Amino acid sequence: MESKCVKSMALLTCDKCEVESKDEEEVYPSGQTKTSTIRDLTQEELGRLRSERTLVSEFKQMKLEKEAQKNWDLFYKRNSTNFFKDRHWTTREFEELKACREFESQKLVLLEAGCGVGNCIFPLLEDDLNIFVYACDFSPRAVEFVKKNPLYCPERCCAFQCDLTKDDLLENVREGSVDVVTLIFVLSAVHPDKMKLAVENIKKVLKPGGIILFRDYGLYDHAMLRFKSGSKLGENFYVRQDGTRSYFFSKEFLAKLFEEAGFESVSNEYVLRETVNKKEGLCVPRVFLQSKFTKTAHSQSS
Repeated sequence: MESKCVKSMALLTCDKCEVESKDEEEVYPSGQTKTSTIRDLTQEELGRLRSERTLVSEFKQMKLEKEAQKNWDLFYKRNSTNFFKDRHWTTREFEELKACREFESQKLVLLEAGCGVGNCIFPLLEDDLNIFVYACDFSPRAVEFVKKNPLYCPERCCAFQCDLTKDDLLENVREGSVDVVTLIFVLSAVHPDKMKLAVENIKKVLKPGGIILFRDYGLYDHAMLRFKSGSKLGENFYVRQDGTRSYFFSKEFLAKLFEEAGFESVSNEYVLRETVNKKEGLCVPRVFLQSKFTKTAHSQSS
């Protein structure tokens, strides 16, 4: 008898699945495995990946890049603040948000790169009174939602619009002043050719010895395998129906990206879990990459 997990794979190409893919990244129930090895694919999954060789035309790719900000702004216009769930799991997964102070009353300075509507920063601000957060996002509309949140307080938070690949963070954040940077489901939306620009930009505001906390889509995640024909932009890079894009990381790619930018790897692991839809009686394999990188003491800002 075909298992529900296997049966669910037959539904991966439905239109609804692509629309819901960004929502599922926020699902974080208990029960997961951290591993250094990539998930094994079934023969059906391997066949699906091998059969998708045609890339989106160069003209359309250039158009998507040019309209990237507009597409994310439209996403937040459609969904307001209701799409993603608050991330109450960050302090559980990243103890540095609690433990990297020299003394208990020390104020922690955090940069949330790609803050969206504040699903990460507001739980942190509520939970920790000794924290100041810089919060930036590609979408001006998302930043406005952050500023309109009742919990937003200029004494504890500074939100601003920023394209990490071209807008200098030093215009809003003092050089070498940030203890921790969170990059959570953000870098995957950046074109792979521009990711290094974003990382080098972030490095300028991070203290020597400061840390980047990273979590994003991993290679062979369920969301990657369900893209329909005509969605592939490049290796491990896809476009959704709404024009937003997503890259799926291997740990080797990520390690090289950060090491070339002057960071040392602290940890770099795949997180494997199954997301269960009890209503539909389905479970699907999720793969995330969870990593930590420190700015070396001798590393100079570009």
